[in-house]
Amino acid sequence: MARIETPKRVRGTQDIFGEEQRRFARVVEAFEHVRRLYCFQQVQVPVFEATGVFARSMGETSDVVSKEMYTFPDRGDDLLTLRPEFTAGICRAYITEGWQQYAPLKLTTHGPVFRYERPQKGRYRQFHQIDAEIIGAAEPAADVELLTLADQLLRELGISEGVTLQLNTLGDAETRDAWRAALIEHFQSHRADLSEDSLTRLEKNPLRILDSKDPRDRPAADSAPDIDAFLTAEARDFFDAVTGGLDAAGVAWTRNARLVRGLDYYRHTAFEFVTDRLGAQGTVLAGGRYDGLIGNLGGPETPGVGWAAGIERLGMLADAPEDEFPLVAIIPSNDDAEALANASAAELRRAGIATQTAFRGNLKKRMQRADAAKAWFALIVNADGLALKNLGTGEQEPITFEDLAERTGVRIIEESGRQQGYLSEDDDLPEGFDGE
Repeated sequence: MARIETPKRVRGTQDIFGEEQRRFARVVEAFEHVRRLYCFQQVQVPVFEATGVFARSMGETSDVVSKEMYTFPDRGDDLLTLRPEFTAGICRAYITEGWQQYAPLKLTTHGPVFRYERPQKGRYRQFHQIDAEIIGAAEPAADVELLTLADQLLRELGISEGVTLQLNTLGDAETRDAWRAALIEHFQSHRADLSEDSLTRLEKNPLRILDSKDPRDRPAADSAPDIDAFLTAEARDFFDAVTGGLDAAGVAWTRNARLVRGLDYYRHTAFEFVTDRLGAQGTVLAGGRYDGLIGNLGGPETPGVGWAAGIERLGMLADAPEDEFPLVAIIPSNDDAEALANASAAELRRAGIATQTAFRGNLKKRMQRADAAKAWFALIVNADGLALKNLGTGEQEPITFEDLAERTGVRIIEESGRQQGYLSEDDDLPEGFDGE
């Protein structure tokens, strides 16, 4: 008989479980909490799009498009790409679904994205992002709101310490054109010193030379002119409004005049939240204003601003959440008690009480599992009755099924809450649990 080869996890993917899953869930839950505070709507877009959506939005010469996208023909010979980011798909939906009538739109989403690159700590080929966008608002107040949302998210996760918001302006179209011409002239005078990649960028995307990591490019990049000398009055006023809004909101920031976005549709604000706690992968959240993107995709000229962050990276920075413990473990004493045990478990769960059941083992083994799960109480079920045991004190008392979800359920929440320290003897019970 031929030996069946055990399948392996595909390189650059991950199976998320245990502590990693709890970190993942904590990021998503914090994001959802902050989303609701800022009145952003949720949106879901397809995990794949026509390849042109990403090629036009990210630039044919970008590393993502030229080297990292998962692109394939489907059975109808349409060329499709697994999404490497969210913004392009959301902007495509804005055009094709007629969402212009709802502008300005404040949207969030999260889910998997795909890039073929060398896997390393905190970087995978299938990874997950949270994403926030405001579409249809040209005002600097939209940039301020998105940045304030991001800052509050980091605070909610307890990771804002040691994370710095770096901010720059890319100016308006007039500013950008003048700066681009000055950069081309500057880098042309240093052609002999530039790397091969930067020579290619010089012809198509000279701004990207500014953030080149190749040491051969750094002298020319560091001596290149800053954008400030080319800012129009309108562009300077826009940036002043963003920084003033952040100051008023209590969001700390620092200027990074070398922070750029290479594509022409980017305007005004560019930003990154960076940290040294992830080694070389220092950016934890990044974004900017993309006023020309929707027009570039064939839609009406529409302003937009947004950001994205890796869920895995944020989870790595956050403290590990505690295990989730059941309040009650159901312990049938024998096979005859299984039906009453199932009914009791259903009654407790309908009352909002986290309840664990075991599927096999005698009374002793099931009690051991309840202890191992760190349950607060064990409901011991006999065919003719119930007994509730406090696993902390060892106290045990008989109860009736009729009292289980109402009166006993209240006491379970009350006692476990006081044992855990979030209820004192004088505290009221949670709303809806009056013990009557």
